[in-house]
Amino acid sequence: MKRRTLLLALLVPLALAGCNDKQAAKAPLPHRMTAEDIGHYCGMNVLEHPGPKGHIFVASLIQPVWFSSVRDTIAFTMLPDEPKDIQAIYVSDMGKAADWDKPGADNWIEARKALFVIESRVKSGMGGDEAVPFSERAAAEKFAGENGGRIVGFDEVPRDYVLASANATGAAATDQTAEGSPSGPPRRTP
Repeated sequence: MKRRTLLLALLVPLALAGCNDKQAAKAPLPHRMTAEDIGHYCGMNVLEHPGPKGHIFVASLIQPVWFSSVRDTIAFTMLPDEPKDIQAIYVSDMGKAADWDKPGADNWIEARKALFVIESRVKSGMGGDEAVPFSERAAAEKFAGENGGRIVGFDEVPRDYVLASANATGAAATDQTAEGSPSGPPRRTP
């Protein structure tokens, strides 16, 4: 009986590790950004705004969910009413972008592997605070040196930075509407 228990104790972790490998292998690859992609919170074409973008694959949805800013992309993962069966989160790698106005149609990095510059002077395409993603630390450090801010990982982006921005548009404004602010589309500040 002890051999059987020992054998099970050895095989179960291996079987679970195999399941995790299969789940990781099933993660959808990023899509190329096109003129048909509409921001989840703003309802506008994502190409109409400068700065980094994002898209999330959710198992319960057929198409990826697109975002006009990375801050909104991260907000989606934090808001309680959004789906939680997330398969992959892709954000623009701004270290590979031509410039702020042209973040690139296919230079994506999985958000949970990215470094983000937060609290910089640079604003998102929707006018709010932005979490600017990079795949390489040197590029993030250069950006922070030129624009201020600090570098954090995905899990270190503060919830209040994402959901309670002073220039709230998009997801943060949606969250405020749920808390009793006037309903309707978010107000845009000049």
